[in-house]
Amino acid sequence: MLLLASSPTLTLPSLSTSSSSSSSSPPTLLVLRNCKSFNYFRQLHAIAIKTGQITDPLVAAEVLRFAAISSGRDLSYALKIFDEMPEPNIFSWNTIIRAFSESDETPLHAVHIYIRLLHNDLPKPNQYSYPSLFKACARDSAIEEGRQIHCHAMKLGFFKDGFVLTNLARLYTLCGRMEDARKLVKRSFLQPGSEANAVLHNILIDGYCRLGMISNARQLFDEMNFKSVISWNGMISRYTEMGLFKEAVDVFYVMQVDGVSPNYVTLVGVLPAISRLGALGLGKLVHSYAAKNEIEVDDVLGSALVDMYGKCGSIEEAIHLFEALPKENPVTWSSLIGGLALHGQAHDAIHYFHMMEQAGVIPSDVVFLGVLNACSHAGLVDEGKVYFNRMVTNYGLKPRIEHYGCMVDMLSRAGLLEEAEELVNNMSMKPDDVIYKALLSACRIHDKPEVGVRAAKHLLQLAPAAGDCHVLLSNFYASLGDWEAVAEVRLRMKKLDIRKNPGCSWIAVDGRINEFFVEDYSHPRTREIHLMLEEMAGKLNEEGYVSDNTGVLLKIDEEEKDSMVLYHSEKIAVAFGLISTKPGMPLRVIKNLRVCGDCHEFLKLVSKLYGRRIIVRDRSRFHHFENGCCSCKDYW
Repeated sequence: MLLLASSPTLTLPSLSTSSSSSSSSPPTLLVLRNCKSFNYFRQLHAIAIKTGQITDPLVAAEVLRFAAISSGRDLSYALKIFDEMPEPNIFSWNTIIRAFSESDETPLHAVHIYIRLLHNDLPKPNQYSYPSLFKACARDSAIEEGRQIHCHAMKLGFFKDGFVLTNLARLYTLCGRMEDARKLVKRSFLQPGSEANAVLHNILIDGYCRLGMISNARQLFDEMNFKSVISWNGMISRYTEMGLFKEAVDVFYVMQVDGVSPNYVTLVGVLPAISRLGALGLGKLVHSYAAKNEIEVDDVLGSALVDMYGKCGSIEEAIHLFEALPKENPVTWSSLIGGLALHGQAHDAIHYFHMMEQAGVIPSDVVFLGVLNACSHAGLVDEGKVYFNRMVTNYGLKPRIEHYGCMVDMLSRAGLLEEAEELVNNMSMKPDDVIYKALLSACRIHDKPEVGVRAAKHLLQLAPAAGDCHVLLSNFYASLGDWEAVAEVRLRMKKLDIRKNPGCSWIAVDGRINEFFVEDYSHPRTREIHLMLEEMAGKLNEEGYVSDNTGVLLKIDEEEKDSMVLYHSEKIAVAFGLISTKPGMPLRVIKNLRVCGDCHEFLKLVSKLYGRRIIVRDRSRFHHFENGCCSCKDYW
């Protein structure tokens, strides 16, 4: 047997020097199984060889197991051990196959070892051989090898084993062979209501989601006879990851209707969707559910809840919950600081940042992102520069594109367009379209056409087929009165079939999400909503309000422009809220785009005349309208 190079001497437990495997195996096996260090293991291996205990198949198998699949594995060492085993049993073959299947560098070497096994008369592969082989093929996208091994497994009668089937299904889905995976699931011999069958379906659903085939995934999910809590959690998290937040919340509702109790993972998975929808009522129910069912609100779930309260417009409750959480994790701090930034409470965000430093918690780059956002929304340019430099100098963090985006946005909002452009030109990485969009938007607002034209050229190169970029370009040229350039942009959009992302707002009333688009007529209560809009406009006109239609960058008459701005989606959502809720109740509206100047003034007056607190979250921040004023102080 192999005796490898000696290592530093360690204090070893006393081992018998008898060559009798029967008397020496138990203590040797016990020591090997409790071994924590690879250097320690090498000495144990040397002693096992010297004493002859290595001839005991159990000892040899344990030596191989440690070398091959322990945390300190050494595949080269393990393979030498395996090659010198005179007659390795199937456990040892499976051990070395598994070791290579988990390798990042040479997973397919597991298949080569399997071929060696097939050329031996004994032992034969068993049901534990194939899961690792399918995993190896999946890691290397070796679909043809995987199909051949699939045939071997069938011939040897292992196609009824749940563990074999689930790993084979995962191979097909990871390689994009969804039809093969579907056939496998359909023809499996697993009981329709079994846990193993649910796992098989979960793998297939995950495969469809990976390929963006979400409707296929949902169809299969709905067809399942038995859905474990893992099935529900997977569907919720996949919808959330793909930005289908309403669908994620719908699945969460149906899960409870079907009598399946959400667990910790469910709550962590659905909270981001609730946050994006601004469904505060549902978020509170989730928080209450965790308390009633003794689900621990640790730093992960706690951070998700703080994030939810912040993004749903209740920053006070976010702060209250934060104070009760453990604070060793920077994620917990970043959730609160990011929420404060979103609400324009820059000084509070900076205050909590300093508290974090005093508590000895090292800020992450996400924490600094929140601080920079806060400075941007409040116009704290000098402070923003200080924290950007501090992130790099004091904490050695490398700025990401998002940090540069915050800085460009901050400078651009403040009208420092030349300085913003200089920063973009001197970045340590290539700017993306988000940065040029921030620059271009500010150029239109601050009347800097020269900088804007340069930004527009870069934007077209970076995102030649992005709808929002083309709309921004069109609006920029329209603001300059260059209608020929506007026509060119719109012609390009038509040729490339680029669609404008429509303005959309949603409001939660009685636990139900109501969605509205610009000039929307689809809601069952459209007539009532439009009557309320007309009433609102009439009351505001009596107070001297004149609509600001300068944001309508189209060559149409003034009356048409006034009509267009009246039916913006956030106004429709607020009108619906006024007719659907009791007087005095706050209204919470989420919008996918930035609030325009006219809507901003309109909602300030509505909050005063109707005695309502109106909380609107647009694409970049929160606006708290109350008694004719906005929390942003008209800086947004």
